[in-house]
Amino acid sequence: MSDFKPHFLKKLNALFVLTVVLPSLLATVYFGYWASDVYTSESSFVVRSHEKPSSSTLGVLLKGAGFSSARDESYTVQNYILSRDALAVLKAEIGLDKAYASEQVDVVNRFAGLDGDDSFEALHRYYQKKVAVMTDSATAISTLSVKAFTAQDALRANQILLKRSEALVNRLNERGRQDLIRFAKAEVDQAAQNAKTAALALSVFRNRQGVLDPERQAAAQLQQVAKIHDELIATTTQLSQLKVFTPQNPQIPSLENRAKTLRAEIAKETGKATGDPKSLSNKAAEFQRLALESDLANKQLASALISLESARSEAQRQQVYLERIAQPSLPDVAQEPRRVRNILATLVLCLVAWGILSMLVAGVREHQD
Repeated sequence: MSDFKPHFLKKLNALFVLTVVLPSLLATVYFGYWASDVYTSESSFVVRSHEKPSSSTLGVLLKGAGFSSARDESYTVQNYILSRDALAVLKAEIGLDKAYASEQVDVVNRFAGLDGDDSFEALHRYYQKKVAVMTDSATAISTLSVKAFTAQDALRANQILLKRSEALVNRLNERGRQDLIRFAKAEVDQAAQNAKTAALALSVFRNRQGVLDPERQAAAQLQQVAKIHDELIATTTQLSQLKVFTPQNPQIPSLENRAKTLRAEIAKETGKATGDPKSLSNKAAEFQRLALESDLANKQLASALISLESARSEAQRQQVYLERIAQPSLPDVAQEPRRVRNILATLVLCLVAWGILSMLVAGVREHQD
């Protein structure tokens, strides 16, 4: 039994060394001396919009043409910041891939340090661990944090991401505005073409038929007929009186000829206004149709012009813009690694593991005895 205890204690001491001493020593060496400093640059922004709820048909149309709420735009900016496109910009402008893969960075934290995979996809996975965007649902304020192994790299990356995000929002604004205005202009162009076609058809009809306004001309013609008819009545009245009182009056033949001429003139003028296939009344139906089409086309053109101005005004009112709340910070101290905390955490975990393994070993030995 006395030989067993020293042997058992030796095993426990070896276990303690393997599970506590060595890991704690390695953690102390790594976190205390070897682990590279990590600097974090932070900035905050909010995507705002002047848009107000609109129940009009135009408002609904504008919503369907590319404009969304500022909250949706915030998610768009967040997705862009974490995208491959943003990473490609950082790689081209500041060589972020080289900064992450620098020989001055410890091999554990270095990009492609342990596995040697330096592909763009691997860089993108690594990048998403270093860049984060958090959006407060209550205030809609987004916080962008960028981690790098130098303060200047973290600051420049944060600045470029904010700049590119602003450009993205402006580009979305411009595209939405141009789509709206282009749609409204197309409506105006179509309405103008219809108005021009209708006006040309009306002009061709007037030139072909030799009339300006059949209705007005027919009215004037009938007024002329009424005047001639009045003259005819006066002439026939005078003729009747002469035949009754002075049958031999030499004016009677002249009055009879005049009455005959007036009747012929009445028939002629009445035929011009009505009855004849080429009369003004027959031309009026076609003229009214063409005039109505022209008037309707002009009203549609006026409505399209109003819609164009409304689209421009609405597009301007619904502008979305990125407003910076806090500019990218230049960190003066490294936030990571938390050396003391990591060493203590490693020690505590190792002690827990050693305690569990010690009980297991003791249980096994006791069972064997």
